[in-house]
Amino acid sequence: MTTAAPVVVAPGDAAKTPKRKRRNRGGPAGGGGRDAWLLVLPALIPVVIFSVYPLVQGILLGFTDARAGLNLPVNFNGIDNYTKLSTNQLFWNSFGIGLVWAFSVTILQFLASLGLALLLNAKLRFRWLARTLALVPWAMPPVIIAIMWRLMLNPSYGPINQTLKGLGLPSDINWLGNASIALPVVIIVGVWAGMPQTTITLLAGLQGVQTELLEAAAIDGAGTWSRFWHVILPALRPIIIAITTLDLIWNFNSFALVYVLTAGGPGGTTMLPMLFAYNEAFRYGNFGYAAAMGNVMVVVIAIFLFVYLRGQMRSRNS
Repeated sequence: MTTAAPVVVAPGDAAKTPKRKRRNRGGPAGGGGRDAWLLVLPALIPVVIFSVYPLVQGILLGFTDARAGLNLPVNFNGIDNYTKLSTNQLFWNSFGIGLVWAFSVTILQFLASLGLALLLNAKLRFRWLARTLALVPWAMPPVIIAIMWRLMLNPSYGPINQTLKGLGLPSDINWLGNASIALPVVIIVGVWAGMPQTTITLLAGLQGVQTELLEAAAIDGAGTWSRFWHVILPALRPIIIAITTLDLIWNFNSFALVYVLTAGGPGGTTMLPMLFAYNEAFRYGNFGYAAAMGNVMVVVIAIFLFVYLRGQMRSRNS
């Protein structure tokens, strides 16, 4: 039987250790960052072309005297548009109406959607059908929703007034033509139109609440209201902050729904700031002045976004 020859190690080689090759974090070719940008680029280009570029152009347009017409010179006029806007009482009235509209629709929409989400989260028969029907308004464009509600609210042949007539109640109500009730009616339509996305978001949050927490609270003697207030609402807090802020921004930017319903009437009682700027631009041809109005609204939306992002950061840190 043969034995293996002993390996002789030199004294200087004992202290040497083999060097490991350092991995290139950028990938085999060292272009990880470049590859990431190439992957993002197809989605980034449309955003820049259709969102960032028009936004920058609109902001710059607000500092000019641009008007409708062929070959008219466009001159930089500094803050003249904003000085004129500061004394435009009609615009600030529409701005106040827009804030009333946005906050009213957002708050009522959240409360109604939360109740509907709790109902859809319960173990009911035909729950799948109820969830499907709850999404119907979401599948309809705002213009179609507005046309449908105009027909329903028609004072002469609308089904709402016909139902009131059948019940022996006053049935000659001009829902969209009465200055005292037009805005509340439009708010109700806005709540109905915007409920689905809020409901689905809250329903997804409810399904993420740990059942162990609810069972532990029930064992400790907590009632239904106590479990809702101390367990469900804290679990939904990040989602509530996110969806209500986004709803507020969307509602403040509303245009098509109110434009088709009332076009800002009667008497300007439903004249949202978006409608006011639209009329200034496309009815009176003052593009620069209308862009200045849009810039004011951009600042307000930026404040809403700041509140939203700050709430998101706080919820992540907590």
